[in-house]
Amino acid sequence: MRFLFVALFFFVAQAIFAQQDSVPPSKKTGHSGVLERDNSFANDTLNRGSSLRGVKKNDSIKIKDYKIISYLRDTTYLDTTLTIRKEYKYNYLRTDDFELMPFANMGQQYNELGKDFSVVPYYPRIGATAKNYGYAEKEDIQYYNVPTPMTELMFKTTMEQGQFLDALLTFNMSKRFNASVAYTGFRSLGKYRYEQAQDGKFRVTFNYVTENGRYDLRGHIAAQELEDQESGGLKDRTQFEDDEKGDFQDRAKIDLLYTNARNRILGKRYVLEQRYKLVNHKKDSTDTDPTSLAIGHEFGYETKMYEFRQTAQNDALGENPFLVPIEDKARLKTMFNKGTIQFSNRTLGKLAGNISLFNYNYYFNSILITDEGTIQNKLQGEEISVGGTYSNKIGPLSLSGNINYTVVGDLTGNNFDAMAKYQLNKNNSVIGAIHASSRMPDFNYLLYQSDYRNFNWQNDAVFDNVSIQNIRFGFDSKWLGLFEAEYSAIDNYTYFASTATQEQIDNAQETAFVKPFQETSTINHLKVKYTKELKWRKWALMNTVMYQDVTQDSQVLNLPELVTRNTFYFSSDVFKKAMFLQTGVTFKYFTSYNMNAYNPLLGEFYIQNNEELGGYPLLDVFINAKIRQTRIYFKAEHLNSLFSEPNYYSAPNYPYRDFVIRFGLVWNFFS
Repeated sequence: MRFLFVALFFFVAQAIFAQQDSVPPSKKTGHSGVLERDNSFANDTLNRGSSLRGVKKNDSIKIKDYKIISYLRDTTYLDTTLTIRKEYKYNYLRTDDFELMPFANMGQQYNELGKDFSVVPYYPRIGATAKNYGYAEKEDIQYYNVPTPMTELMFKTTMEQGQFLDALLTFNMSKRFNASVAYTGFRSLGKYRYEQAQDGKFRVTFNYVTENGRYDLRGHIAAQELEDQESGGLKDRTQFEDDEKGDFQDRAKIDLLYTNARNRILGKRYVLEQRYKLVNHKKDSTDTDPTSLAIGHEFGYETKMYEFRQTAQNDALGENPFLVPIEDKARLKTMFNKGTIQFSNRTLGKLAGNISLFNYNYYFNSILITDEGTIQNKLQGEEISVGGTYSNKIGPLSLSGNINYTVVGDLTGNNFDAMAKYQLNKNNSVIGAIHASSRMPDFNYLLYQSDYRNFNWQNDAVFDNVSIQNIRFGFDSKWLGLFEAEYSAIDNYTYFASTATQEQIDNAQETAFVKPFQETSTINHLKVKYTKELKWRKWALMNTVMYQDVTQDSQVLNLPELVTRNTFYFSSDVFKKAMFLQTGVTFKYFTSYNMNAYNPLLGEFYIQNNEELGGYPLLDVFINAKIRQTRIYFKAEHLNSLFSEPNYYSAPNYPYRDFVIRFGLVWNFFS
């Protein structure tokens, strides 16, 4: 721990020293919202002379010139502020995890506290969804357009014997060619005896546009590996819940179901997109939205593997396996091609049509022949679909939508999304959206093979498409807060559940009898969410409350009825405005419910209706600071576990983390 403090001090000192040459003194601009406080040179500029590629002498550079482009080509810019929303995103996923419940160790699976049925991938994925939270899909990759090289480093301590580092370098070879290199890596031993987690994610992106703007090209390469040790959870809960003598305060002494298993996700992906404007009619040189007609092509190739290994058989996963040691491997290879033609006009908006070809090969090593029948070793085929997109802005009204329909193939059916946003005035807006989709479940529901006998099935001819109809409404007001409501109707909802008898459950064999099922009746899900920050001088109270209601014939979708998070904090400039300080306490709570259980072999959660968990608070205390472009984070997590009953679980048999102190930083610097 002493070494970590020395290392943190060294990084902060280097950051302050480096930034004295990389950015000018910042102006005071307020602390309330995104990009309001000291984006360092949001208002100031850098005059670098002729040393910057693509920047003329005496040109000025602003923070808005450091652009971030998403997969859908939405553009934002670099944000170096320190806000409460940044505090929520300072985690392994680098996103707000309000609707997720993490496990004891960093980088492990997350249980769901909320469901979002409005965003569904068009094509089924390999599965093992509990292990995929840290996996970067192609929609998660960001592209950059910067005037000068920019580096971002995120460092955070883990739970035990390990660190987390997320490093990004983006630069331009010329004004029209930008590239980035990023690597995320961590290792955490964890508090329990067998729960080490580690991963490594390497990404390279590039984008290029010709001088006349008619042709643009972008792409990325991603190589990722996520690996976890699996223990099956507690063997004897009394060691955790009824430890009056304190014999098991050292969590490494607690007995686990097994200590010889691990699973891994390995993926490689190559994506290339290009677009050429056949017509690019500009009225004059100042016309930023000309009438154009463009053709485009997107190519993607990805290989992905999910692996479960166990050196010896364990009854918790089944008796009498086919082979020992257990070596289960599911592989998926996909190739995606999409051709697009797009018409853009200032009045009519952007209208595009496309045709896509999706080739897939999901496979195992061998065909399995049993008394019940033959289970094939692969699902292979191709999907041909047609679709279109539309977007337009008419005064205060913004419209967007997309539609896809499969003409050849068995995996997908269709999807439709439409959204309208109306800006009532400068401080208030309303949004409405609808979503409808139909597709087969993920591949591991349709076909799976394992050395354990109970985990072998083929359902591609039995299961039907999962159909979702979703409608959303939102009202965003500067004074009243953000109100969101979402209603979903789901047909053929697919889930994992255990068929174990009570005797088998008592013998800790519930996990051994997990299988996929489909619900024949319609499930109705309502989610209402409200977010509002109250401020008084340097004090603030940030509130997020979510209510959910599920109507169903069978208990197959289990979610807490109420989830709330409240943060009371203080913000102020200190040390003659050389540092911005933010400190406070966060309270999170969710009502008890039949929390989903976890299956390590599948890397999936499955429903259980035997016990309710939850109904306990999570109390975190934090002290954050900002010095120029460096944000420093210090947090005492789950502080109330020091004096509360040990009844906190992330899933049955999997305790949530105990009290832990963690710290780190995010550092941006420019060249």
